[in-house]
Amino acid sequence: MSLQAYKAATARAETPRDLEYRLFGQVTRALVHASEVPETDLTTRIDALDWNRRLWSTLAGACADPANALGGPMRAQIISLSLFVNRHSSAVMRGEESFQDLIDINRMIMQGLSSGAQQAA
Repeated sequence: MSLQAYKAATARAETPRDLEYRLFGQVTRALVHASEVPETDLTTRIDALDWNRRLWSTLAGACADPANALGGPMRAQIISLSLFVNRHSSAVMRGEESFQDLIDINRMIMQGLSSGAQQAA
């Protein structure tokens, strides 16, 4: 019962920006962990890459919506990053690239979300 009350309180107190920041943090931690496991641990690596791809695909889909409140250039940049994340994730799975670029991109987005939240406050 107390867990449900906590979840409800968190949902009420968390802004959309906070939620995005938290989600990026969770996905990025999964990518960091996946980068540290042996290459033979395909399940961990694939799960982290897939979660990150799904996050970025969702963002790109939201940015493709004409009703999205973000400016056109920002939406285009997010869609472009989503396409890069998709291609780079495939290269990571083929062993041609490392996780680091994906981790760095997510951390930069988190920094932007964090500074935007500070400006709003």
